[in-house]
This record gives sequence, structure tokens and C-alpha cells, in this order.
Amino acid sequence: MMPADTCSIQTAQLRGVTALPITVEVGMTAGIPAITIVGCPDSAVLESRLRVRAALKSCGFTLPRVHITINLSPAEIRKTGTAYDLPIALAILASTGQIPKEGLDQSLFVGELALNGDIATTRGTVAYARLAHELGLSLVFGGERGFLPIEDGLVCSNISAMKTGIDACRPFAPIRELRRDGPSDMPRDELDFADVIDQDVAKRAFLVAAVGNHGLMMMGPPGAGKTMLAKRMPSILPRMDDRQLNEALLIHSVAGEDTKDISLGIRPFRAPHHSISLGGLIGGGRPVLPGEISLAHQGVLFLDEMPEFATNVLQSLRQPLEEHEVRIVRVDGVYSFPCKFQLIAASNPCPCGHLGDPGHECSCPPARVAAYQAKIGGPLMDRIDVVVDVARPDSQKVIAGDAGLSSRDMRMLLDAALEFKSWRERGLRGAGKRGIGTYAFSPEAQSTFEAVSERLALGGRAIARVSRVARSIADLELHEEVSSENVLEACAFRSRAHG
Repeated sequence: MMPADTCSIQTAQLRGVTALPITVEVGMTAGIPAITIVGCPDSAVLESRLRVRAALKSCGFTLPRVHITINLSPAEIRKTGTAYDLPIALAILASTGQIPKEGLDQSLFVGELALNGDIATTRGTVAYARLAHELGLSLVFGGERGFLPIEDGLVCSNISAMKTGIDACRPFAPIRELRRDGPSDMPRDELDFADVIDQDVAKRAFLVAAVGNHGLMMMGPPGAGKTMLAKRMPSILPRMDDRQLNEALLIHSVAGEDTKDISLGIRPFRAPHHSISLGGLIGGGRPVLPGEISLAHQGVLFLDEMPEFATNVLQSLRQPLEEHEVRIVRVDGVYSFPCKFQLIAASNPCPCGHLGDPGHECSCPPARVAAYQAKIGGPLMDRIDVVVDVARPDSQKVIAGDAGLSSRDMRMLLDAALEFKSWRERGLRGAGKRGIGTYAFSPEAQSTFEAVSERLALGGRAIARVSRVARSIADLELHEEVSSENVLEACAFRSRAHG
């Protein structure tokens, strides 16, 4: 079969959390029958030749006995992944006249081919959808696992097999238009704070942390309920708005994670093991993928047994906690990933875990206890605003099955506090300073804060962070001014080890 003409198909390449437009160009010349791919492809893209050849044969199509050259333009961009299989196959079929060309230039194609012609989904579908919307194209993709278009009105085609779409001579036509449903009917997680008994102080600390998006550290013996508390944090956080949901969807899609729960509006909860590497937490690799802190964007990052993490891994959190963005520098440029998350950490007070536990005796020497607690590091602890001791619950209450404060009750308190905080901040726009920073402290509260700061020798950063926590406590109690009680409670939530 002689080639009918050349053909170009639009596809894309993932780079960080964005998709770059790539054009697949097919040309045919006389020579030894073969398929050559040029344009800076990696090994996965080069292997596309074998997958495309087998898939086309399985679907009853033929390859001309000519030399086929496939150019991925622009050539200076490194091409990675398996999303090029579908556009390469369609470009070959269109250039040989086996399928019509009409309409191919109106779509962006991504998909990985199986040897039998089935089309699988590839990571980054949401990023591809965003690019297709920007270019004014429809999106044709394989599979639909976790897919969710982020732009209303985006026309998408889902093809599960090449033969199914091509037999109708319309592989690019929309099979159905997919739209995102809002998170209003979001199901709540089954985990409930009511399951955690006799931890009212810790639950209040969680509320304070949620109001001001403060980092929270729990200190307590094994079995006190620290992990149970942390896992229930998403159950009280407010629902994600459209912008937050789109950002979380984009990151999880690019990382190849399942986006089903995110699409329902459920905030992400990430709890990496303490053996995680620096790249696994921050991001990296080849290709560069987001790490756990970015996968926790708009959700919760829980670090259990925090002193067991490698020191360099923990200290790498300092800049992302401040800037809510992590920048990874590589030879081919800078990759930026958003990482605004609620940090929750848990730690035993000592290696054996029983320091200060009235029911058990600690067997750790003081030097070992000090070394264990110092593994977290002062600079990182300075960025954790709320520190709470979680004591072992009363055994009688646990056996009796007493119910504690539920997630529903806590969510109502938090919603009211956030609404009050929003109203207060709107009213303070353009107003002058009142008290410490831009917060309104009563005269008694300011006097108390000055005395406490002098007695505890608080530094500038500690003063600023204690004032933030005091303001969050006042918002939780719906007070316009920070009271002396709020200041004292904020100081009680402060780490005793750092000033």
C-alpha cells in the first residue's frame, strides 16, 4: 500500500503539573520498512513503535512497506511516557488513508495502546483537559479511571479500544460530554471524632489548628489515640471550593493517583511512612513528579513518629510550610508544585514512649531522651504553632464506650469560627493596627502577653506565632478582641522546648 499523504496529530507532554502542546508528524519515504521516532524521545516513547505495530495488526489494519518517520515537535523538549501511542497510531492510519482526516485537527489525543488494540488511560488526564480547553480543542483519551474535566463545557471522548472507535470512522467524535458535579453532595468520611474517647483537650487543639491552618504536634505515649485523631481531621475541614478542588485534582492526576475521592470533594489525607526519601516527600525523580507534600495540597499531611524521619527529610519542610510551594531545580528547568497543607505530626515523648506516663515507668536515660526530642530540630518546631499533650485515655471511659465530641459537633464549631473570621477580616480592611500586629488585643490581654513573653523570653517569631494562635482561639469563641484567657491558652499550646 502506498502512502496517501502526510498527517499531523495534536498531543501533549507533561511537565510538572502542566501539559505542553506537542505535534506528532508522520512522513513516509522509500526504504527498508521500519518506524523511526525522532524528537528527543525516551525509551518509553521509542517502545511505542512495537505497541503501535501490534495494536494495528490486531485491529485488522496494515502498515505500508515503507520507512515511516515520526517527528515529535518541538524537538528540543524531552518526550516521556506512553501517551503518544494513540496519536502516533491515528497519524499513521490517517496518512495511509485507512481513516478519514476530517476532524482530527479539532482534537487533542492521548492514550496508551495495548497489544490487542485496547486503549488505557495515562497519568495527567486533568492537565491534558486543561490544555485542550486553552487550545480550543476537544480531548480524546483512553480509559476513564479517575478522570474529571476541570473546565465546564469541555468536550471529551473516551475510547476503550481502537477498533470500536475506528469502525465508526469517527475516533475523534465525542462519545459523551463529561462535566464535573459540584462537591455539594460530598459524602463525609466514615471516621468520626466521636470514636476517640477522653481527648477533649486534643480535639480543641485540632479545632484551633483548623481555624488558623496551624501546624499541630501531638506528644503522648503509644495507644493514646494520636493516629486516630489525625485520621479524623479531614472530617471537620470545610469542603473544597472549585479552585481548591481543581488544584488537588490536577496534582493527583499528574502523579497518576486515583482521583475518585478528590472529585467527590474529599480532602486528601497523606500519611507517608517514616522511611520515605527526600524525593518521595518533596518531589522529584525522572520524570519529575509531585511528592507527598504536594499530594496533600488542600488537605492533611500526617507525619507519624516524626523523630524517626531522616533529619534532612524533615528540615526540607521548612520552606514549603512558609511559601506553600516547592520548587525543584533540574538541568532542564525549574518545576513548581503547590503544597498548601495542614501539617499534623505525632511523636512519643521518648524512645520507649512512656516518659510522663503515670501508668508506666520510662527506661530511657536523660541524654537519650534529649537526643530523641532534638531530632525534629528547632527551626521546624518553630513552624509548628500548636503542641498538645495526648495522655492515655481513662480506661473506665473506654470500656464503658463513652462518646466524645463528634465530628459533626466539631464541624459546626469550625464552620461558625471560619465564618466569623471571614467577617472580622472584611471589617478590618483599611483599619489601623490594634494591638499586636494587625490583631485586636484587649488592654488586659496585651498586658498579659507582655508579662508572659518577658517571663518565657519569647523571641520575635514565637511572639508572632503565639499571637496567631490566640487570634484563632478568639475566632473559635466568636470574640472580636483577643482576651487574656485566649493568650494563656495559646501559650499552653506552645512547645516547651523552643522559644
